[in-house]
Amino acid sequence: MNDKVYIDFPGRIVLIGFGSIGQGVLPLILRHIGIQPARISIVTADERGKQVAAEYGVKFVQEALTRENFRRILDANVGRGDFVLNVSVDVSSIALVKYCWERGAMYLDTCIEPWAGGYTSPTISIAKRTNYALREEAIALKAGSAKQPTAIITHGANPGMVSHFVKQALLNIAADLGVEAAPARRDDWAKLARKLGVTTIHIAERDTQVSSRPKRINEFVNTWSVDGFVGEGSQPAELGWGTHERNFPRDGKRHDFGCGAAIYLTQPGAATRVRTWTPKAQNFMGYLITHGESISIADYLTVKEGIEPVYRPTVHYAYHPSDAAVLSVHELQGRNWQLQDSTRIMMDDIVSGTDELGVLLAGHKKNAYWYGSQLSVEEARRLAPHNQATSLQVTVSCLAGMVWAMENPNRGLLEPDDLDHRSLLAVCMPYLGTVTGEYTDWTPLSDRERLFPEDIDKSDPWQFKNVRVF
Repeated sequence: MNDKVYIDFPGRIVLIGFGSIGQGVLPLILRHIGIQPARISIVTADERGKQVAAEYGVKFVQEALTRENFRRILDANVGRGDFVLNVSVDVSSIALVKYCWERGAMYLDTCIEPWAGGYTSPTISIAKRTNYALREEAIALKAGSAKQPTAIITHGANPGMVSHFVKQALLNIAADLGVEAAPARRDDWAKLARKLGVTTIHIAERDTQVSSRPKRINEFVNTWSVDGFVGEGSQPAELGWGTHERNFPRDGKRHDFGCGAAIYLTQPGAATRVRTWTPKAQNFMGYLITHGESISIADYLTVKEGIEPVYRPTVHYAYHPSDAAVLSVHELQGRNWQLQDSTRIMMDDIVSGTDELGVLLAGHKKNAYWYGSQLSVEEARRLAPHNQATSLQVTVSCLAGMVWAMENPNRGLLEPDDLDHRSLLAVCMPYLGTVTGEYTDWTPLSDRERLFPEDIDKSDPWQFKNVRVF
């Protein structure tokens, strides 16, 4: 057991939201950050986790934060030198970042969250419901924020930790190909990816955790936030769009604002499937769920000549959740994206399974390389209370981001890609199970057209056209 205290923190910590991630990160904070429980507060919309808060002796405030009341509720608990960890839904990340800067507090979240309805309201245009639009609004705060309290956005497992996996994977591939690599700045990382020939990056995840309780009709079951998964699954599918791509999707749309690194499809991510590969699962089909890392990694690894991009990889999430969650999504789609009447997060009822989360970098001389975490539910439970395999990968990344921010308290707004991947992974590694890298000769064309002819681009197996499942 790793009981290292990384930093003594003299301020207060406020957790907004206390679902599976909030409950899982609390014991890690108390184990690895020097702080007394009396200086930690929970602010959440419902009673979930109340007993866990009592177990650790932290303050529990049950009140939903809204546009109208969030300042009044937080003012008593947030001041100069404090830390706000936002693991909620329906509470605006941008509003909280601005508020924390006004109060002199640090901030971290796991995704850029809008106020309620921001993901799915039909009164908001499709383009504005994308993570691309949310990210553009957030990173606009970077200008002039360099001396503000550190605010790290999108630092869960993914988005978050996977950006650090990408950097380590690039270094591993470079070493194996005999390519000299000592990247120090953003441009260096982008030029390294280009030199290696990486054209495609999948955030490839397969969750095989199984519950002792079968999914019931009219029930949505997941291994992490149901509201969070349904919200992002209902958003348009999004991906970083590579400069090598020759076949623009028929349902694809470009944005007329911002960095231009990504596109979106005019259909929900949870209705869009793509082919991918992980070492344990081998080849499988996942959902192309929109995630911040699909945009930030593509943007970070862009090489430009003047204002024109001459290199950028295609980047997207390919997620096969637990089998119970797949059935839940299938039912949700049949209900025309109206959430089921009953929801459940799998936790103590999980009897077996692994969450295999990593990054698949493809197109280089060794074809494709997956690097990431293979964490079983049994090991997750042994490593940290109130966690299973999926939650622990997220909660330890939250912890790592908090430690980094406390060590670097006045760096303004940052994304995971802006951080030192080595120091962040050093905190995460003891909690990730088996962390491994593996090459594969699999491509999206492997064993294709065995039963029927298909419209595929055989000149480049890693074209998005070949990855997407129609």
